[in-house]
Amino acid sequence: MRTPPRLLPLVEDGVIDEVLGQVRSGKEADVFIVRLGDEIRCAKVYKDSSHRSFKQAAAYQEGRRVQNSRSSRALSKRTAFGQKEAESNWITAEVQALKALNTAGVRVPEPFGFFDGVLVMELIVDAAGEVAPRLDDVELSPEIARSYHQEMVRQIVLMLCAGIVHGDLSEFNVLVDARGPVVIDLPQAVNAAGNNNAQAMLARDVDNMARYFGRFDPAILEFEYAKEIWALYQNGLLHPHVELTGVFQDATGIIDVGGVMEAIADARREHEEILSRRAPVQLAGGAELAPKKWEPRVDPPHQGGRDRADRKPAGHDREHRRDSTFPDRSDVRAAAPAPAPVEPAPKIQWGRRPYR
Repeated sequence: MRTPPRLLPLVEDGVIDEVLGQVRSGKEADVFIVRLGDEIRCAKVYKDSSHRSFKQAAAYQEGRRVQNSRSSRALSKRTAFGQKEAESNWITAEVQALKALNTAGVRVPEPFGFFDGVLVMELIVDAAGEVAPRLDDVELSPEIARSYHQEMVRQIVLMLCAGIVHGDLSEFNVLVDARGPVVIDLPQAVNAAGNNNAQAMLARDVDNMARYFGRFDPAILEFEYAKEIWALYQNGLLHPHVELTGVFQDATGIIDVGGVMEAIADARREHEEILSRRAPVQLAGGAELAPKKWEPRVDPPHQGGRDRADRKPAGHDREHRRDSTFPDRSDVRAAAPAPAPVEPAPKIQWGRRPYR
């Protein structure tokens, strides 16, 4: 096969030895079979943004880290440099996700390196050594469908334990090798803790898997794994070996209003005890000023303990102090002599010195 132009630099640098063929052409990249010594791998060549059909929605970009403030400003202003940075972040997101998920034990292709927009990674093959088919191309029995569905739910749990949500999981982004499903295509993966849409994306991933496997076994559609998984994640109870039931019950209990009012009363009594332990203030003449009991309905904090009717208009105290404290000095100002006029300084003539 003729070497594609994007793979020529990798052949010249010795990253790969030969391009054997093309696996498929997707909406965001082309995948080729390559050889490096005796090993057969695959090279994912990302398409230019103008030739990709996948839209980089802002929902996927939220929560991703930016290298520096300059890149952050460029991304927010959508300048030419910002668009280039967004393109780079979009591509490298899959590389980072593959490394993290491979370390966490998720069934994903093992990445070997990223070179000039080309990702070299493990080639997934079936039992016969051929390129593994997509899940959409495999006919399943009800028993195999249930087994694969349980395996995909486990993979979703492992991804979430690693802090990642796939975001676009479907039968088209899953390969089937001799051991079962393998998750692929992760450039849109999101940070579960830093993205406000992570819960909705997780639910969509789980529902997509249930909808597909439910075609072979309708009983799969009755499980509610998405809500159960996210509830465990929010409460810090999710771990790789968690046992899921597929049953989830929303909290519909009646609010204990009496208990809430009792807690408020306890807090109020505690606050009053703190005020009562304060030492009284000594006034002139030996009198004592006891701490005032705070009444929230009578003395709201923003009124400073005074009713609005008792509050004086702004500037009243200032005018009173001006009239009573300081005497009228108009006679002194009238008797003072007028200041002598200041003569202007002589002008300096700038120019050439006259000849003598």
